[in-house]
Amino acid sequence: MDESEIAPPAKRVFPPLYVSTGDASIDRLAFFHVLERLKTQKRTGWVDNKIPNAESISDHMYRMAILAMCTSDTTLDVSKCVMMAVVHDLAEAQVGDITPREGISKQEKQRLEAEAMRNFVYDMLHGSPAALRIEALWNEYEEGETNEAKFVKDLDRLEMALQEYETAHALDLQPFFNSSLPHLRHPEVKRWGEDLARTRAR
Repeated sequence: MDESEIAPPAKRVFPPLYVSTGDASIDRLAFFHVLERLKTQKRTGWVDNKIPNAESISDHMYRMAILAMCTSDTTLDVSKCVMMAVVHDLAEAQVGDITPREGISKQEKQRLEAEAMRNFVYDMLHGSPAALRIEALWNEYEEGETNEAKFVKDLDRLEMALQEYETAHALDLQPFFNSSLPHLRHPEVKRWGEDLARTRAR
């Protein structure tokens, strides 16, 4: 699909940040309910391209977690990779799946997502040990410096390419491949990507 055929995105409206009640039980339950948004919000790139039954944000993160479990790389902390996969887009429960086409700068996107994570970790989960673990995993992914963070980023790219092949291969969505497979760095994930590219080329 030519990008000129895609309607300009509507201005994104963000829900208000949660205001803590001061009661840890109530605030924690509110966080559990916020997670439902990850199940119901569709990934923007597929919606923009009118892909039917577009995957949700949590669909994307779940497959990434399973992909992490499939690695044979013994140098990685696989448990950390799995947890990182399921929290890396957690902020999107508040801000949604923001894409470059929406005119929101990378810096503003980072600010909005960091604000959402602070709201989750401190206003809803009261800075509990579990909350701080979630925050640390999210920050590690965002910083992209550790081997685990780099590996999970590659899984993010590979998962998008897998989804393109499964649901959109009949359309001209080459940009999804161009922005994913050529950028894979982890040797094993690169091999998985090469397997997919060969299948796609048949």
